[in-house]
Amino acid sequence: MFQAGKAATIAKEMVRYNLSVLGLGETRWTQSGEVKLPSRQSVIYCHTEGVAIMMTKETRKALIAWEPISSRLITASFRTNNRRVKAHIIQCYAPTNDAVDDVKARFYDSLNHLLGGVGARDVIILMGDFNAKIGGRNEGYEEVMGKHGVGKMNENGEMFVETCVNNNLVIGGRVFPHKTIHKTTGDSTDRSVCTVSCYEYYEL
Repeated sequence: MFQAGKAATIAKEMVRYNLSVLGLGETRWTQSGEVKLPSRQSVIYCHTEGVAIMMTKETRKALIAWEPISSRLITASFRTNNRRVKAHIIQCYAPTNDAVDDVKARFYDSLNHLLGGVGARDVIILMGDFNAKIGGRNEGYEEVMGKHGVGKMNENGEMFVETCVNNNLVIGGRVFPHKTIHKTTGDSTDRSVCTVSCYEYYEL
């Protein structure tokens, strides 16, 4: 994002895929703020090496508030068609599995604090790069994830899944089958690091 033309390229891809909101990681923009692109999208961002949310002009009109939490977390709240319900988007860039325990603990403490502050009626969309392997087995986590992951769950995966359990979140990218090439992202040697999104579920 910091390099000249990167934002414009991403904005074009956003239009091509007809996306209203796009989460970004490792933006490398300094400070925190908002910028409007010539292509009419807006970007809210936070901190060096941080995270950002790009949105269309129409989506920007529904933005109520946003907050840069850290270089790894940014949150934004939006109006919905139901005036009693807000939509909260949290864009994340989690520490790697090799990061020291304190760094990972601080990240998940901040994330859980954010999730705990969302109103009971509101919708949560948690997305980003969690640097996690959650695997393809979901015994004990059937309400949180499907069986369509790859590899074996690692420590980051356990922390991520437990966060979803504690906050009634479903890991959307693992509920339905996908081609193997579309199941993983990142530079891990076994291609099993997950970039996923979650949404809140309700018991009916």
